Amino acid sequence: MILNISNIDKAFGDNQVLRQVSFHIEEHEKAALVGVNGAGKSTLLKIIMGLLSPDSGSAVLQKDRKIGYLAQHQDLDGDNTIYEQLLTVRADLLLLDEKIRASEQRMASLSGDALEEEMKSYARMSEEFERQNGYAYKSEVTGVLKGLGFAEEEFGKRVGTLSGGQKTRVALGKLLLTAPDIILLDEPTNHLDMHSIEWLETYLLNLKGAVLIVSHDRYFLNRVVTKVIELENGGVRVYSGNYDAFSEKKAAIRRAEYAAYINAERERQRQEAVIEKLKSFNREKSIRRAESREKLLSKMDQPDRPAELDTKISLRFTPRIESGNDVLRVEGLRKAFGSQLLFEDLHFELFRGEHVALIGNNGTGKSTILKILNGVQRQDAGSVIYGSRVESGYYDQEMHVLHMEKTIFEEISDAFPYLTNTEIRSALAAFLFTGDNVFKRISSLSGGEQARVSLCRLMLSDANLIFLDEPTNHLDIESREILESALRAYEGTVFYVSHDRYFINRTATRILDLTHGQLLNYIGNYDYYLEKKEDVEKAYLTPLLPEDAVREETQAKTDWKQQKEEQARIRKQKNDLARIEERIGKLEAENETIDGAFLDPETASDPEKLLALSRRKAELEQELEEAYEKWEALQ
Repeated sequence: MILNISNIDKAFGDNQVLRQVSFHIEEHEKAALVGVNGAGKSTLLKIIMGLLSPDSGSAVLQKDRKIGYLAQHQDLDGDNTIYEQLLTVRADLLLLDEKIRASEQRMASLSGDALEEEMKSYARMSEEFERQNGYAYKSEVTGVLKGLGFAEEEFGKRVGTLSGGQKTRVALGKLLLTAPDIILLDEPTNHLDMHSIEWLETYLLNLKGAVLIVSHDRYFLNRVVTKVIELENGGVRVYSGNYDAFSEKKAAIRRAEYAAYINAERERQRQEAVIEKLKSFNREKSIRRAESREKLLSKMDQPDRPAELDTKISLRFTPRIESGNDVLRVEGLRKAFGSQLLFEDLHFELFRGEHVALIGNNGTGKSTILKILNGVQRQDAGSVIYGSRVESGYYDQEMHVLHMEKTIFEEISDAFPYLTNTEIRSALAAFLFTGDNVFKRISSLSGGEQARVSLCRLMLSDANLIFLDEPTNHLDIESREILESALRAYEGTVFYVSHDRYFINRTATRILDLTHGQLLNYIGNYDYYLEKKEDVEKAYLTPLLPEDAVREETQAKTDWKQQKEEQARIRKQKNDLARIEERIGKLEAENETIDGAFLDPETASDPEKLLALSRRKAELEQELEEAYEKWEALQ
């Protein structure tokens, strides 16, 4: 055991954040600390680091072990370059290297015993330098910087001029190079693109030390951790396995707790009914028996009511107007800022019902594409053509659409005056705003809460084409799952930018990868993209000989035709599914009408009518059986 957390309590005023929190981290273990926003995750990390004092309890690090910590926000400053800042981690090696160089210069002018003594000293220093991997530390620094997304031309930038995200990446690089025995990471992937996150996953998996990670990136947690520590309502529960294993086990435990509560509640109600009945007999024996049962009832363990099995209300968001099949066509799109060309000659199309994720490295122009499509920025060249009956809505990271002076309820009711109070409350509840919380002012909400209001507003709009720019950035895991459910049920078209691979895997039906100034198309989710990425890049990004180019062009046309055919097949399947669901509804309604007719006294006395109804009911049952079989096949 390298770290032991024992019975930690922490409150801020009346808010008890942590209550008797206990767990431990083993050597070499990779663990996740999860919980909703405000559960106390960052608070606990600060207590472990000694930056906050617990009200009671302790966090004990094993003797002679080093601990490292990456906070969410960094305040690095100074004139050091990025490269120099990381080299400070190996200051001891730099000093030793200088001593070795100085010794080499001295040996050139020495002889006899003095030379022999200097050579011994030189050998000792060289051996120590090699033991500490001194001949590779500069390449190690370069590898870490590149892995975290810094290009070589950026190595010379001054730390004081960097953005907050860049400073966090520099701090993460320093921490990894320090190689402490246990690392605490608070949202390490927030400022990394997909390639950098994948690099970090591999680095941590190969790291000999222990790691405790706070992160909302479920794909990242699935790859890295073998234990999940959940903070909930101030308490803690530990699960073995990765994030998916934790999610399944938590759901099973919650179902079991809920079943135990329901059974106990039913038994209590049964006992109370028996007691009430015995008392109603109003006899000495029955009253004594009732009193005896009351004593037993008072000693019964009654479990607390657990959280609901599913606190999220299922709400289906359906556009009021259905767009045409061809939703959007982009041709020859180009954008540059000064001498920096982001992309040119981009072509792509969106079709009704598609959920398309736009991915790519930071700085490739993904958000710029969304801004161009929504008229926020102008393209340098190319055209954006919307299809018939398309109504679009746009969610940007800054959430400019919200009115800070309004309450949550006013924000929705003013935007959609035709909705009833019940409809508004149901929509807000689907995004975890219930009770008096709906009367909070927008200005008082956290970034994640504002994001949920903005997303709720967008989903309620008349838009049948939704653009989303990093929609999960401010959301905790529970809120991300709400958005995933809403988008999966959304019947319109969605085009979004995201680096959340788990979210993409759950919601995308197609992926466009913006890489090397081109858009590569993948019909499938993120797992499919990973499976096909190498083959597609090899086919479309490798320089071609003239004869290869002709062959590739022919293949590209064939692939595009196959993609169009696949998209058409999916659209037909969705339409068939909608038609069969409508037919089932009509058949069920007619069936209910016939059942009601059987109860009519006038019908009961008319044998001919009863016979006709019976025949029709038998036909309906057969038709329904066939319809349900077809529905299951389409599903």
